[in-house]
Formats: sequence, C-alpha cells, structure tokens
Amino acid sequence: MIVCDLQPPQLTSFYVCDVHSLNTILVAGMAVVDFLFEVDSMPNAAEKYQAHDARIVAGGGAANAACTIAKLGGHAQLAARVGNDLMGKLIIEDLQRYSVDCSLIVTTDGARSSYSSVLVDADGERQIVNFRGEGLSDDISNMESTNPAAVLADTRWIAGTTAAFELARQKGIPAVLDAEAPIDVQLLELSSHIAFSRQGLESITGSLTTVSAIESALRQLAQNNPGWFAMTDGANGVYSLYQSEFLHQAALPVDVVDTLGAGDVWHGAFTYWLGCGYNEVEAVSFANAAAALKCARSGGGRACPDLKEVRSCLAGIANN
Repeated sequence: MIVCDLQPPQLTSFYVCDVHSLNTILVAGMAVVDFLFEVDSMPNAAEKYQAHDARIVAGGGAANAACTIAKLGGHAQLAARVGNDLMGKLIIEDLQRYSVDCSLIVTTDGARSSYSSVLVDADGERQIVNFRGEGLSDDISNMESTNPAAVLADTRWIAGTTAAFELARQKGIPAVLDAEAPIDVQLLELSSHIAFSRQGLESITGSLTTVSAIESALRQLAQNNPGWFAMTDGANGVYSLYQSEFLHQAALPVDVVDTLGAGDVWHGAFTYWLGCGYNEVEAVSFANAAAALKCARSGGGRACPDLKEVRSCLAGIANN
C-alpha cells in the first residue's frame, strides 16, 4: 500500500483558494433519516423478523460526508433539500449536533423529506430501502455566496450537484463526484475527480471481473474526460489513475462491525484532504484509513473518526 506523507505539500496552481477558505468544503446532495435495525441475518421471506438493536440516525451520502469533514476539523457546508416535516427537522437537528453548516439546506413547505429502512447483519453488511422524498425544491441560488476549498457532490440531486460543480470550475478548485448509479453523463464532464463505486463504474462499462478490466475501464473514461478517476471497492481497496499510472491502494484490515456509510466517510475524508492541499495518492491513503476506522464501529456514517485518530492510524502503518 502507498502510505501518505503526513507533511502537507506546497499548494500547486490548481488550488487557487485563499488561506481563509482552506478548510471549507461544500458538499451537495442527499440528506435522509435512517431507521437502522441490527439483525443476525438478512431477511429472505415475507415474514416478521426481530432486531436485536435499533436506532434512528440521520444519514444520506452528502450528509454523512459533511459530518465526516466537520469531525476531521473542516468547515462543512451542506447544500441539500428537505421538507418542512418531522423528518426534515430531525435531519437538520442531527447535522447541527455534528457542527455541520446547514445554512445552504433548502426547506420546502408541503414537501416530504427522504428516509430509509436500513438492515445491518452480523457481518456488518447492510441492506437499504430508500424513499427519495417528494416535492423537494431545486433552488440552488444560495450556493453563490460560498467560498470553499473543494466541492463534493453525489448523484442524487442533479441540480444541486451541477450548480456546485459549476461553482468549483469557476473557482478552479477540486470537484469530486461520489459516482453511484444512475450517473448523469453531464456530471462526469463537470467533475475534476470521479470516485466510482464498483456498482457505479459497472453501470457505465459493464461487469468488471478482473483488475485489468478495472484498469481498462478507467483508462477508457480518461480518454474522453480530463481529471482523476478511481473505483472504490470496499475491502479490496481503491484503484485509480494517477498521472497516467494505474495504482492500487489496499484497504486497511479491521474487524468489521458496520459498513453502513463507509463510502460516504471515504468521500468526505478524500475531499477534505484534497482541500487541505494534499495530492490524490495521499488523499486516498487518508480516506482509506478513515473508512476503515468507521467500519470498526456501529452507528452508520456518523461513526466517523476524528483527525487525531486517522493520523494515528497512518503513523502506525508508516512505522510498520
């Protein structure tokens, strides 16, 4: 595995943000309430099942990433949309507890916020059934006043992601796409950094059964789009193209308790580290450590580590 240098490099011309905005990350996308049930095994029949533990937590890819950034020490601005309903109030109250800046969240009267049923089995694997919401606003005008060091967005709110990435292009800062299917081609064109899940990449290229197939898929996409491409693959680590070189950075081995939100934590940590001036290889190593530490804890994406924990983890790897 390539281990990141814990000393920040000099900022290149790509990072044109001023010092005062260096730790501000704009995240655009989905915020939900998760009804989380811990079960021994996944249901496979139309019967009643009993959970041995349960909790209600706010979730969603963008919201989890924003909480990760805030816990790592960054100023996380979340652009999302909720209804003026019970679920929307729960989402905002939870995000504020994690010190996420909610000033860019649009609340719509009469709309229904998004929420999910989440099952987590004894191996830490999860199954999600999500209601995306109804009547939610596409107002993105409040993003114009933001001054982030980097932008992260998911594929669940096209208008919000498009606006965030157009802002990133204007400012010359990283625009990171959490690329899960369905993926709008326009978002690929606006992104500077595209981190596919396996499912996301396969939705574009077809089945990827070998490492060489993953490399070919990433190289094919890079021919038509400038920028950085990667595929995150859970316990198998991350495959990426860095300065035309195909790299594999291994996941950290941990005793897995809960994988829910691990990808969101990874994307939040990766984007935060880019916004702090580190290169992509260093940011992947940092994000791999953050995601591994999260998987060793229950509680979904809110069980993310802080900066001291991630640095300690990376220092331990470097010393072995």
